[in-house]
Amino acid sequence: MKSILITAFCAIFFTQAFAQQKVRIAIAGLSHGHVDWFFNRSDKTDITLVGIYEPNKELAEKYAKKYKINPRLFFTDLATMLDKVKPDAVSAFGATNEHIAVVRACAPRKIHVMVEKPLATTLADAKEIQSLAQANGIHVLTNFETSWYASNQYVNNLVEEGKLGEIRKVVVNSGHQGPKEINVSDEFFEILTDPEKNGAGALMDFGCYGANLMTWLMKGERPISVTAVIHQNKPGIYKKVDDEASIILQYPKAQCIIQGSWNWPFSRKDMEVYGTKAYAIAVDATTVHQRLAENSPEEAMKIAPRPDPYTDPFALFASVVSGKLTLGKNDLYNLPINVTVVEILTAAKQSAALNKTIFLK
Repeated sequence: MKSILITAFCAIFFTQAFAQQKVRIAIAGLSHGHVDWFFNRSDKTDITLVGIYEPNKELAEKYAKKYKINPRLFFTDLATMLDKVKPDAVSAFGATNEHIAVVRACAPRKIHVMVEKPLATTLADAKEIQSLAQANGIHVLTNFETSWYASNQYVNNLVEEGKLGEIRKVVVNSGHQGPKEINVSDEFFEILTDPEKNGAGALMDFGCYGANLMTWLMKGERPISVTAVIHQNKPGIYKKVDDEASIILQYPKAQCIIQGSWNWPFSRKDMEVYGTKAYAIAVDATTVHQRLAENSPEEAMKIAPRPDPYTDPFALFASVVSGKLTLGKNDLYNLPINVTVVEILTAAKQSAALNKTIFLK
């Protein structure tokens, strides 16, 4: 009886210890403006910060002071940090073209990675990231704000249930007034307006949302062709990159129009899906407008936010790393979709540069 009680006690103890175990996360880079999300979730208990790689000492000191971070957590060399603190996972908050370097360092060490959208600036980098992840058995997730939206999930469910019929046209509008206009940090502005670090301007920054959502809706299917037009409405501010981009993706029986812009009168991320039977519009994260029959009026609906951990990218990342959550192949965060996103964006840049439609092989 005594041994049974001891065994039961040990089982309960280890179960509780496992449940309370935090995922050890390190940060690679502080120049991307979204990094502040990480530090503004002090009420959460799912992760613990074990290290920060940032070669810019002034920027590191700025964040150490702002969020009262122990200076001992900061490193100026990525490999040194990884070997010293041995994190379970890394969240990358540097320039997009630096994602490949982070994965090259993390993958052989079996460290999982989450990057901010998009996955990479070139298709070659995206494919190498995918190969490294597969060879080393790690997760590489790409974080899009629209992945948190309950409205997008609701519309996709309508598609899967056949209530919209076959998809014929999708319109994705995303962007804001412009990085300078919304007062992003100097470091983030420098990334976004650098054609190497960001890959492009609004085309990359906001065109990626439509490519991600459309590839998801189409269950991973690649478009036949990509056509893009870019422009500089504000060349005095955005000297090296576009601030306006329109991309058309053509499929055998569907078309997607992606409008990414730094010229909207206000921030927006919305998606319109038109099928052979009906249509639905994801207006914002929790608002949907739908018209499901020709003789019925358009209906405006307010829906509940997605459940935990889907409304917090770091909670989702921790759940995936700890094995509590398994993402499907056709998940908005996962590599198959996001490699295709980079392929689409690469073709869009070629199309805009050559002033012609690019047909994918």
